[in-house]
Amino acid sequence: MKISSLKRLISPRVSIQGKIFVAFSLVTLLGIVAVTSIVYLYMRETIKNNAITSVTDSIRQADESLNLRLEEIGRLNTVVVTNQTVINTLLSAAEEPSYEWFEEQKRIEEFLSAVIAYKPYISRVAVIGLSGKVFFVGSPWLDQNVIKTPMMNYLLQNGSGHAYYHLTGSVDSIVTGREIRYNRSGIGIVMFDLSDEFIKKTYDVKPTPDSMLYVVDENNEFIYQPKTSAIDKGTIMKLSRELAGSGASVERIIDQKPYLLISRKSEYTGWSTLALVPMKSLLNETVRIRNVLVEVAIIVFIIIVIGTLQVSSRITRNIRRLRSMMKHVMEGNLTLPSVEIQSKDEIGQLYQAFKRMVEELNRLLAGIRTTEREKHEAELAVLQAQIRPHFLYNTLNTVKYLAKLNGVPNIVEVSESLIELMRGVLGNSNEFLSLQDELQYVRSYVNIEKYKYVEPIHLNIEIDNEELLRCHVLKLMLQPIVENAIIHGIASSEHEGVVSIRIYEEINELRIEVKDNGKGMSKEQTEALFEAKKGQTGTRFSGMGIRNVHERIVRLFGEPYGVSLYSELDAYTKVQIRFPLLPGTDRMQQGE
Repeated sequence: MKISSLKRLISPRVSIQGKIFVAFSLVTLLGIVAVTSIVYLYMRETIKNNAITSVTDSIRQADESLNLRLEEIGRLNTVVVTNQTVINTLLSAAEEPSYEWFEEQKRIEEFLSAVIAYKPYISRVAVIGLSGKVFFVGSPWLDQNVIKTPMMNYLLQNGSGHAYYHLTGSVDSIVTGREIRYNRSGIGIVMFDLSDEFIKKTYDVKPTPDSMLYVVDENNEFIYQPKTSAIDKGTIMKLSRELAGSGASVERIIDQKPYLLISRKSEYTGWSTLALVPMKSLLNETVRIRNVLVEVAIIVFIIIVIGTLQVSSRITRNIRRLRSMMKHVMEGNLTLPSVEIQSKDEIGQLYQAFKRMVEELNRLLAGIRTTEREKHEAELAVLQAQIRPHFLYNTLNTVKYLAKLNGVPNIVEVSESLIELMRGVLGNSNEFLSLQDELQYVRSYVNIEKYKYVEPIHLNIEIDNEELLRCHVLKLMLQPIVENAIIHGIASSEHEGVVSIRIYEEINELRIEVKDNGKGMSKEQTEALFEAKKGQTGTRFSGMGIRNVHERIVRLFGEPYGVSLYSELDAYTKVQIRFPLLPGTDRMQQGE
């Protein structure tokens, strides 16, 4: 690794402490925001639901309170319409201003006063005869003109049971009426006026100061409405019809303002109650709670940030120490400071590994210095020994020259072959060479060996294609095999020895077969030949036998390349070499 890369690794733009701090801060911020938002939304929904529950309960209680009063008035209606004095008075022929009429008026008013005694929610009770007689107790004033009013017509049409009419004017009230019958014929009406103050007090439901509540009867007339309404009557009637007293609570935008709408319908009167609560006023409390939550969240975040800064500093303290040590080593100082990292966590393990690495680096540097010194000494020795191969070549040339002078051709041939063979072995440092050169080494080796034996040795080389001679093979790949054939096969036989080499191409491979007519080998001898240890295969020239050649080929090119051996006792031995076909290109560096 380059020094610049190491510097970037040791001194990153953002430190681990900074990353830990930022990561913890972001996670904390997201957590606080999430929790605060959830709490705020939950409390907002809770306040909204509480308002709905409160308004719904208040409306229900108001309806129940009104229903109790109306039921009580219904019972009073029954008392009046069944009273014989009332019936006799309405059937009487006495006319105003007679004495009898005054007596009748006194009796009925006393009766009506007794009926509504201690009932402040009833502002007036009246008995109106169809003949024109009108008797009442309470206010406002009532006279014969009431008979021709729409209210009277409505009560007569619907007064067989109970009828309710909203009377407006100088004094608003709810009029309940019931028809008075005699012999199945209507003779008059009894009316009870429910006090408008009682209705206002009953429906004064205000969860917020600007809330509005409306009560609408079945004729789309207001029974109750606030004194000041920010919404027109048409909109209220439309909303009342849409909700139809379903008891639902919905949010609507009215005049560009959000409202919470709560509706309920009375089963007794059939009146629909509609409450409108402005969301802004309803959620004023949630705004205050939200502000408090934000303040608390900010304080908590600041505390956590400070704590995170301290914790990240403590966590990365050993990392900073290790970085300082690495810088120290990077500057070329391979002695670590005396202060060690004692933690047992990953940083401590990393420090121990770094410490061992520095120790190993010191050891390697010492070894390199020793190797360099030895290399320098070896180079001096090589320089001193350079003259030796040249001296050997010159000596052999001298022997060859003397043999020629004395007419000894055998010595000349042996000297030439030895010179050629040694030039190839000592003078060529490449691992690969052409097949033609390798065959020349084999010829030189056989020329030397044939003078050692009584019987002659013949070398036959058969090549299917001359182009194969240009292919590159491993140096000294054939010589050990030919040497093995001569020494172990032909040398011990009693007839002329023949070594045949056949070279051919098959399946894009270079195939070389070396066959001798020696005594052959058994299966055990063949296996022993391949299992022999390196340097102990019986070769006398190069120190490499058949097994060495096989391992060199397999190591470079893998299976199925290598050496195969076939033999038969007292017949022959054949060695086959499978080698990749490497034609036309210099492959001298393949083994590097």
